[in-house]
Amino acid sequence: MSSQPIRVAISAGGLAGASLLRALIDFPHLDVHIFESAAAFKEAGLAIGVTRNAQAALDLMGPSAVELLKRAGAVPMRGVRFMIAEGEGQGEVIDEIDDITAGTRLTSIVHRAAYLQELLADVPRERMHASKKLDKLDRNADGGGPVTLYFTDGTAHECDILIGADGIHSTVRKAILGDDPAASPRNTGLWLVMTLQPYAEAQASIGRGLVDSEDAREYSWVGNNSYVMHNLLSDGQLVQFVIASSDEEAKSSDSWRRTVRADEIKNLYRDWPPHLVQAIDELLCKKPEHDGIYLWEHPPAATYASGALCVMGDAAHATTPWQGSGGGMSIEDTLILSTLLGRAKSSTEARAALKAYDQVRRPRTQRIVDSSRGTGVILIGKGEQTGLEMKKSGTLLRRWDFILDIDMEKHRDEAIRMMDAELARETARG
Repeated sequence: MSSQPIRVAISAGGLAGASLLRALIDFPHLDVHIFESAAAFKEAGLAIGVTRNAQAALDLMGPSAVELLKRAGAVPMRGVRFMIAEGEGQGEVIDEIDDITAGTRLTSIVHRAAYLQELLADVPRERMHASKKLDKLDRNADGGGPVTLYFTDGTAHECDILIGADGIHSTVRKAILGDDPAASPRNTGLWLVMTLQPYAEAQASIGRGLVDSEDAREYSWVGNNSYVMHNLLSDGQLVQFVIASSDEEAKSSDSWRRTVRADEIKNLYRDWPPHLVQAIDELLCKKPEHDGIYLWEHPPAATYASGALCVMGDAAHATTPWQGSGGGMSIEDTLILSTLLGRAKSSTEARAALKAYDQVRRPRTQRIVDSSRGTGVILIGKGEQTGLEMKKSGTLLRRWDFILDIDMEKHRDEAIRMMDAELARETARG
């Protein structure tokens, strides 16, 4: 092993970057630093789902990784249920699964801010750098040698490996892809409004049978260009309540935000079951308007890595939330990157690790992004083959099979084999 540590820089301190930092920090041959553009390390957004594939990745990273999720107040869902909210089958179950029938864990819901706090709790402060917005970077044309990061405050940092965890607007992604249109995200035209409600208030509005901390379940309701989802988090103290719809004109726009008025919400949900109309009215329509967000995603990139650079999380594969996989993909990325970089003995080997990471992660994550987009269309009642005619058939949940049922240990070992093969090729080339 080289006497000089491999200098790793992580751009951005959200969940993806913090998860990777936590996984790399204990490797003595890696000198890891994380750079966050904001004045403090914090997370925007409400909650993420950590599905069983991501939990399997945490298991492989060790008991401390699993314990962090528990300490952050993650609530395991006992079941997931999809319901028809409009039309002839109103009130019927489309598809469902529970942990007893499945014989395995399903998903846990955790507050983003609480999870980030736990991830960074024991990280040495000298490894964390706030108010460091990446402006540009310099590297050798051949991808070898060090990378110099220049920040908007006039400071600089040199590293051997740069990992962009800098989200959907990633500067590192643009450095890797250049003028490729896939460097920039696209608007799917679907939008949502999210709210967190105290458990007692949400239960009173939605119904005791649907919101129960003793039998925590995630519900999705499918309507005519309308959708509702609710689940529990923060040790059952909070309920996440989400509504969604689509705006075809927005697909060609660069809008990220959408003002959603209370009267628009009432009109969208006017034909829904009375108890949900009441819940929507009480939880959302007391305010005259809400700040909704359009759902954007990344087009498929030709690569996630170039020389000493790579991207992970939303910087690599920003996705819509319909299959609850954005956070899980970041955790999977962390397992693969930490495994491979943990094996690297030099900067040259670390670059081979990034190449192997790209080869194993890109096909899977791009398939998930594509699947999530299609699932969203189905869940707002606009699927070409389904519409609202989704009697209980047991087929909807099959869209999750390839996501959930991956053997993460085999996935990790495949990445190791790819890295070893790349190193063997480099040795043969001399």
